[in-house]
Amino acid sequence: MDFELKTLGPAGAAGEKCDALVVLVGELWRPGKDAVSALVAGALKAGDFEPKPGRLLQAYRSAGIAAPRVVLAGAGDGSARRIHAAVQAAVASLRTSKAKRLLIVLPANAGDEAVRAAVSATAETSYVYVATKSKPEGRELQRVTLAVADPKKHQAAFTAARAAANGIEFAREVANLPPNHATPTRLGEEARKLAKAHGFQCEVLGPKEVAKLGMGSFMAVAKGSDEPLRFIVLKYQGAAASQAPVVLVGKGITFDSGGISIKPSPEMDEMKFDMGGAASVLGTFRALGDLRPALNVVGLIPSCENMPDGGAFKPGDIFTSMSGQTIEVLNTDAEGRLILCDALTYAERFKPSAVVDVATLTGACVIALGGVRSGLFASDDTLAADLQAAGEAALDPCWRMPLDDEYGEGLKSNFADVANVAGRQGGAITAAKFLQRFTGKYPWAHLDVAGTAWKSGAAKGSTGRPVGLLVQFLVGRQGAAPAKAKVAKGTRKPAA
Repeated sequence: MDFELKTLGPAGAAGEKCDALVVLVGELWRPGKDAVSALVAGALKAGDFEPKPGRLLQAYRSAGIAAPRVVLAGAGDGSARRIHAAVQAAVASLRTSKAKRLLIVLPANAGDEAVRAAVSATAETSYVYVATKSKPEGRELQRVTLAVADPKKHQAAFTAARAAANGIEFAREVANLPPNHATPTRLGEEARKLAKAHGFQCEVLGPKEVAKLGMGSFMAVAKGSDEPLRFIVLKYQGAAASQAPVVLVGKGITFDSGGISIKPSPEMDEMKFDMGGAASVLGTFRALGDLRPALNVVGLIPSCENMPDGGAFKPGDIFTSMSGQTIEVLNTDAEGRLILCDALTYAERFKPSAVVDVATLTGACVIALGGVRSGLFASDDTLAADLQAAGEAALDPCWRMPLDDEYGEGLKSNFADVANVAGRQGGAITAAKFLQRFTGKYPWAHLDVAGTAWKSGAAKGSTGRPVGLLVQFLVGRQGAAPAKAKVAKGTRKPAA
């Protein structure tokens, strides 16, 4: 889908040729003398429409307006969240109209945040998955114009929003593929294609290379599947080679049966989304290809299936991770942390300014935060604040959770350096405490997106989160010297 910014107010929008016109009407609406203003004023006066959030009014073939379809959408106070909701509702109402060209008139006082919200809401609502349908009903919407008072003023925000939208769509498409398509091998192929298209460096390691690296924990999870594991390394260089990169690590379990600790059957099909972290890293690199920001970024994706065949790892098994720490497996359905820990150790070689891992890690995080905010854990206060601010700006919010040392007590093992689970209480936190053991050499943050990476029910499908957050975070780090780490209380570095 193509997006563009254009200098237009309600008067200009009235004469613009398009298939549908969406007018965002906020509480501070000031009517003019044009046909669009007359339509809004008449609807307000008659009580048929209010500028409250969620209110819509559709009109067809209105006098003096070139667009055959007009949708008035209440934008409330004009905040980014209200703009996002209004555009979402308006675009959804046009799904059956087969409109190809859409014009969205933003409120006169719209800022950068409104532009970002309008782009993301349009892309999100108009996305249609068709990859594995025999008679796909493709997306009709092809071109979207945002009407603003001064396009130059919003160009940077618009460019970033458009890139993020492309990245989110890429992540959704990959994550929505069925698990017999989106295998670890397929993820490696997608990474290579992405690298070729945008000039990234890409390396895809197989079982032999991973064994040489000593990634015993990662290899253990892959043992139960016929699908060979892949370890994907993507590199984007937008700054001097001497500048320390940000490393993004994405959990890539392309299907999670739970292994020997097998999951219940209901909704097990949704375990294809257990590679949502990997998809978000790929989606973020897709956005980097458009944006070309002035910083260096490395993407690491450990990918495999977690299956229960005769060779699968078992509760009670002990494996040696790449860090040298031994791990006792008490539950094979806590496999994501086992592949991530080796990737986090591998990240040390890049001497990163920060490492952010993204994983659909725990059901406990879904219980804690639902599907609204992703869980954020961090050993560094500045990094945590930057990620939280980026999430708010991108309307892809997260919430910081604690990492007190006491939460790690349950991970003690009589037979190894650490156990892979610590019981039901505080499950999202103890999972993060496990990962923290492998991150002592750099500022680190962990995003648990188990509740936000996909939706269930009638709206079942990937959301592409937290690509928006990650893109906003990376854009904000351009040219910034890494701050001295401020380790939060209760997050002191664990002994190896």
